[in-house]
Amino acid sequence: MNFQPIPLFGIGNQGKSANASAQKRVNLYVEVQKDAEKHIVTMYPTAGLIGFADIGSTPIRGVYETNDAAFVVHQSTLYKVLNNGSYSAKGSLVTNSNRVDIAFNGTQLLIVDGANGYTFNVNTEVFAKIVDTDFPGADTCTFKDGFFIINKPNSGQFYISTLYDGASWDALDFATDESSPDNIVRVFEDGGDLIIFNERTTGFYGNSGAVDFPFSRIGSSSLEWGLAARWSLCKFMDSVIYLRKNRLGQAQVCMQSGTNVTAVSNTDMDTVMAGYTNIADATAFSYMLGGHPFYQINFPSAGESWLFDGQSQSWSKLESSGGRHRAEMLFNLVNKPYVTDYENGKIYRLDPDTYTDNGAFVVREFTSRHQSTGNYSRLAKVWLEMEAGVGLQTGQGSNPKIMMTVSKDGGKTFSNEQWREFGKVGEYNARPQWNRLGRARDWVFKFRVTDPVKTVFLQAWGQYG
Repeated sequence: MNFQPIPLFGIGNQGKSANASAQKRVNLYVEVQKDAEKHIVTMYPTAGLIGFADIGSTPIRGVYETNDAAFVVHQSTLYKVLNNGSYSAKGSLVTNSNRVDIAFNGTQLLIVDGANGYTFNVNTEVFAKIVDTDFPGADTCTFKDGFFIINKPNSGQFYISTLYDGASWDALDFATDESSPDNIVRVFEDGGDLIIFNERTTGFYGNSGAVDFPFSRIGSSSLEWGLAARWSLCKFMDSVIYLRKNRLGQAQVCMQSGTNVTAVSNTDMDTVMAGYTNIADATAFSYMLGGHPFYQINFPSAGESWLFDGQSQSWSKLESSGGRHRAEMLFNLVNKPYVTDYENGKIYRLDPDTYTDNGAFVVREFTSRHQSTGNYSRLAKVWLEMEAGVGLQTGQGSNPKIMMTVSKDGGKTFSNEQWREFGKVGEYNARPQWNRLGRARDWVFKFRVTDPVKTVFLQAWGQYG
């Protein structure tokens, strides 16, 4: 038989037209092999969720990790969470909703919720509301060179605390980022710089050592891009990553190292984001698993989540029960990543060897690259190389199956579903196969697995004739 490889796997996404690219990955990520023994591109399942703690019925408002514990704000309470899942209350906030920001100076946590600020000493476990009348309120905070730094809400001003004391502030210890007459969206420290992210511009500051106010602009450096979503910003490898926008309104996800900025959202992803009516409420976090640096960005108004993989430079869609992914914020404890739920106070461990979301089944699906022969050709047989024999001992997944459906009109419509088995436990040579697929000039294939098993896609083969 004249079988030949079919290059179904790519790293693209469907954007402006399915006829140009129909590719789509749901709850799968791509690994590009630099020293490939068999295949250059392999698709693996994204990490599942294991229940860890449940603090309440409403979402967690903020998280921060220290060496041996995580601190979370839920409703109006600050909790200390240990690595065994236990937690205890440590203080009370005035507010009980909306996101908070948290920074740490090695001894004190600074927590800001817009109008108010709070400190918590991790050694003495003393929690206190900031009562200094010079404290202007703050939406965001960070720490650099012994100072807490905050933004004054609805202004272009940023303030510094007294050295190593988040409870003490001076009304004169502020500066205005004058890159543009716009408001500060977030203050952030990265790579030794204090970065002021505004609505339309970004400014950079360093510690000049001046007695009156130590932070001054670095040269004339500024970027003509602003932060489009406050909570989309996080550290990523040796850079920061965030959703940016310019004066023309274009939104892109970019990586920034110093003043060097590179877009990492491709034109297809830019098209997807341009279709969302609201991107300002986007949230994001980053982590690393199996040598892959990941950035997950959620769009609450659109109800969608996306995953950027820094290893393959590719984007995949994330879903939980057909909607946006459950994960909202991330922290690490004992070198393991944990995420909060966007809808309630649950915390999960993010685990690459778990194939459910806290017990809920996860659909894993991909749509292939176009296979165009130019002229009509008959496809007699297709078989898919997967990691086989991954069936569970009992229950759903004991005899795992995969669905294939085919489009012959450029990815516009698809045929009826055809299900095949890919190996009970130990059946390592099993392979799903489909016969007599008909004639077409252009083929697009869609595959889906709904069983809670390890789902690894390696290669596809076809017999034309």
